Order: sequence, then C-alpha cells, then structure tokens
Amino acid sequence: MPHARITDPDITLNDLMEKWPQTIPVFMRHRMLCVGCLINPFHTVSDACAEYDLSEDAFVSELVDAVNAAG
Repeated sequence: MPHARITDPDITLNDLMEKWPQTIPVFMRHRMLCVGCLINPFHTVSDACAEYDLSEDAFVSELVDAVNAAG
C-alpha cells in the first residue's frame, strides 16, 4: 500500500507534509498552525492532535482520505 507510511506514528509533520502536500489543507481546515511552524520537524501527528485537542484516529483518517483523493 503506497500510503501506509502516512499512518506511521513516528513520521514528523514536516516529513508528512513534504511527502504528501495534499494533507496541508487538512491542517488548515482545522486551523492548525503546523504548516510552516518551526517545530513541525520535531512534532508528530499525535503531538499535534494532543496540542489541538483533536481525535488522532479521526484526524489520521482525514489525512489518508486527502492522500487517496489526490490519487
């Protein structure tokens, strides 16, 4: 599965957004300041979801959907 790594709990936000830029609108839709943040090379999706009080499972599902929709 080509998008399996998007669910890797250790992937940093920076790596995720570089590999799958189509995920950026998901962060923007949730009004997250992760895009362009100086800390995103160190934070994971789990860190971001905890910071913004979001369900990690639901957020990851949105990221996967964004990647799949882009083909």
